[in-house]
Amino acid sequence: MSDLSELRAEIEALDRQLLATLNRRLELVAAVRRHKDEAGERWIDPEREAELLQALVAANGGPLSERGVRSIFSAILDVLKQEVAAELPARPAAEAHAPGRAVDRLAVIGTGLIGASIALAARRSGTECRGFDADPTTLTRAAALGAFDTAGSLADAVADAELVVVAVPVGAAPAVVAAVLAAAGPEAVVTDVASTKRALAAIDDPRFVPGHPIAGGATGGPARAAADLFEAATWFLTPTPATAAESVEVVERFISSLGARPVRTAPDAHDRMLALTSHLPHAIANALMLAAAEDETALAHAGASFREMTRVAGANPPLWTDILLENRDELDGALAAFRASLDALAVAGRDELEASIASAAAARERLESFAYKTEPAQLNRIRVRVPDRPGVLARITQILGAAGINIEDFELRHVSPEYGGVLVILVAGADNAAKARELLRREGLAAA
Repeated sequence: MSDLSELRAEIEALDRQLLATLNRRLELVAAVRRHKDEAGERWIDPEREAELLQALVAANGGPLSERGVRSIFSAILDVLKQEVAAELPARPAAEAHAPGRAVDRLAVIGTGLIGASIALAARRSGTECRGFDADPTTLTRAAALGAFDTAGSLADAVADAELVVVAVPVGAAPAVVAAVLAAAGPEAVVTDVASTKRALAAIDDPRFVPGHPIAGGATGGPARAAADLFEAATWFLTPTPATAAESVEVVERFISSLGARPVRTAPDAHDRMLALTSHLPHAIANALMLAAAEDETALAHAGASFREMTRVAGANPPLWTDILLENRDELDGALAAFRASLDALAVAGRDELEASIASAAAARERLESFAYKTEPAQLNRIRVRVPDRPGVLARITQILGAAGINIEDFELRHVSPEYGGVLVILVAGADNAAKARELLRREGLAAA
């Protein structure tokens, strides 16, 4: 017992020494933070942290394993950073460039996800905004965000407005746009956000500029509204023959002030393109989901690829019913081309199938070239199995961040509570990919 007591006493003494050392280290980290704040330098240096961990691993004489050293000191680094962050206020960052105010008085008709987000984004530059919605509940929820002042009627909302944005469902858009144009002043400019444009092309008014932002999500409503929803988003404009050039310029300036990128196109070209890239995928996802729903076993054992392909199935039924009906002719054309591709696939031999898959791979690479600044050939995928427990994703990003490896993109595919999930990470460069796999394997994670 005396030996056991001596061992425990020594452990307690070491714990006290360790505690004193950690407190001293915290004081030094705080001093470094103050010095860097005064110099205007970046406080956290992931490259130096990675070098520190590597130096500690090299100096380790055991019996701690390399994994143990990395885990312990990574945790110490994280905890001390959190302590310093809690103790010291963040250094005031240079203010982001505030978007220039494009209009002084804005009206938003329809205050769901898109309408409320437009109001929130516009208010960042001090634009005065009034909102109206035919649904009082939606209007109340959107107004609670502080996005706009509520108006009692459509006419009240658009009175004295320089710009009116109609953000109602696509089926209601033509009638509401007509009502807004009738109520708005002669100098007001009117635009909309409907997903199909040809029905609106018939409106003959120089103040009207049809538009469609490529932003949003599978679910709507003001609860999901965000001021940054349109950052770097494409926003199509489809001016009619009657649209005044000055009206287009007003809308383009406004769109740019929200952070979006205005792109002009013809209404028929817009509807044809969206039928192929948006409406067809939704229709196919719904059809696949309904087909699989006939077999409960198939649903129970569906893999990640099926879940990815059906992610948008069932999205906002009223909204998507309107969209598919409004653009039915263009959707029919896209479906016909898709059926022809399936028919060719059904009778293709091995060589034809292989060539088809290779062509699809090349097309997918071209698609990714628009999504990433990095050349698609330089992008490397890392597949990591992640257990279903808290903190795993944070640890993975910390490991890669400390090593200076930027994550270009990632996707988490949940498999089951027992298996966990698969995290697919995209990094640039084969060297970075090899390094990332090695670091993650040292943490006991399966990375391929």
